[in-house]
Amino acid sequence: MIIHTVVFSLHHPDASAAEASFLADGRAALTSIPGVQDFSIRRQVSPKSDFDFQFTMTFPDAAAYAAYNVHPTHVEFVEQRWVPEVSGFQELDFQEWEVTE
Repeated sequence: MIIHTVVFSLHHPDASAAEASFLADGRAALTSIPGVQDFSIRRQVSPKSDFDFQFTMTFPDAAAYAAYNVHPTHVEFVEQRWVPEVSGFQELDFQEWEVTE
């Protein structure tokens, strides 16, 4: 399993209609892509971070994650919404760590 997470901030004012639209449209678009599981949106509450939101989702395997990255819905969301509306982000992708001895 791969856990894909991206933390980000938007150009939009807090609690604005534009902010709500971006988050709702992101959920609708990204969850429509085959292989996306356990999608969630979280709001940052710690003053230690410069980012305001997090999208998290899981993929059953590397093939599903690779397919997501090139899926037309993902590419369109990134080009049409993410690039113009996100002011900063950091992406982190994880797999379970296994001890090998």
